[in-house]
Amino acid sequence: MVTGKQHDLLLTGGRLIDPRNGIDAVRDIAIRDGRIVAVEPHIRPETTLSVHELKGAIVVPGLIDLHTHVYHSATSYGVDPDAIGLRSGVTTMVDAGSAGAGTFAGFRRFVIECSQSRILAFLNISFPGIFAFDRHVMFGEAGHSELLSVDRCVAVAEQNRDLIVGIKVRLGAGTSGEIGMEALEKAILAAEHLNVPVMTHIGKPPPSYEQILSRLRRGDVLTHCFRPAPNAPVDDGGRVLPALVEARRRGVLFDIGHGMGAFGFASAEAAIAQGFLPDIVSSDVHMLSVNGPAFDLLHTMSKLVTCGVSLSEAIAMVTDRPARAMRRADLGHLSPGAPADITVIEAVEARFPFVDVSGVEREGSTLLRPRGLFRAGKFFDPPARPWEAAHYRKGSSNE
Repeated sequence: MVTGKQHDLLLTGGRLIDPRNGIDAVRDIAIRDGRIVAVEPHIRPETTLSVHELKGAIVVPGLIDLHTHVYHSATSYGVDPDAIGLRSGVTTMVDAGSAGAGTFAGFRRFVIECSQSRILAFLNISFPGIFAFDRHVMFGEAGHSELLSVDRCVAVAEQNRDLIVGIKVRLGAGTSGEIGMEALEKAILAAEHLNVPVMTHIGKPPPSYEQILSRLRRGDVLTHCFRPAPNAPVDDGGRVLPALVEARRRGVLFDIGHGMGAFGFASAEAAIAQGFLPDIVSSDVHMLSVNGPAFDLLHTMSKLVTCGVSLSEAIAMVTDRPARAMRRADLGHLSPGAPADITVIEAVEARFPFVDVSGVEREGSTLLRPRGLFRAGKFFDPPARPWEAAHYRKGSSNE
């Protein structure tokens, strides 16, 4: 349509935090045809068809949740990606191994291609993916050698290069049983064929935290990094395990992956106090964590802020860093030419009783909550967050 206007939409007056570009300042953003075309201290409103005033809000690149389970309706634990994305300000949801080679076609056709959210995926090394997971049935898909086909995994990943960003394996007594390291070796072999990273879940031993880290490569992701004991990242004295420091030196990435059983305040606080921060924050949202204790990505970020992570650091952990981990140069920033996937949040003063997976409580002073999101330049209002609403105090801490 010919309008004589340079831009379709102008976002004005918001505090822009864009870690990739080193920006933390009030900036205007111009959008045309679903992409960013300019980021400036001031852009004249008369150049634009529509103006969206965001004074007092925090404007960030579209949030990326690197660990979710959104094989909705086809698996017992999958959540609706669009509903969760809207309420948490997430524009890119990355499914962490819900589907394997035998089930990915259905995930693509019936969920990914039908969703407004951008969905990417780690493909499970186990052929069926995570196929038996609820409060009453938990069958470890990585505990049986006959399900771990490297060839089938590689073939399906090759056919779906546009969506698959890595290989997932779940390790632990309840997920890989006695063959945990075999499952990891096969996941690494598939990833090497594809030149993609591995994301590995860590649960209760075996294998141990140290055993898993010893085999991970530069760019691989250890999710559930701040889980409580057993297999915590700190020893009984609260000291960070030397294996974590060595793995970080090699370039292994550490991801929160909160979920229903994998985030402990004691682990997080001890590690952060010693300067060992996570690289990435993710929610591990699924049917058993979506109503607590994880809830979603913004709630998980709020917990990290309560543990001492700064707002700017937390935003980097859900934008630039997961985009780099997936090797997606188009995501995680608001440079001219990038997709106009933008999250608008506010930092609200609140006395909130945050709870970890063991029931340990910490009172936080800040809640990060959504004011809306833009997908390819189209605005969406967030739904209510009833579990948080009673704890707001008048005022905000955005500035």
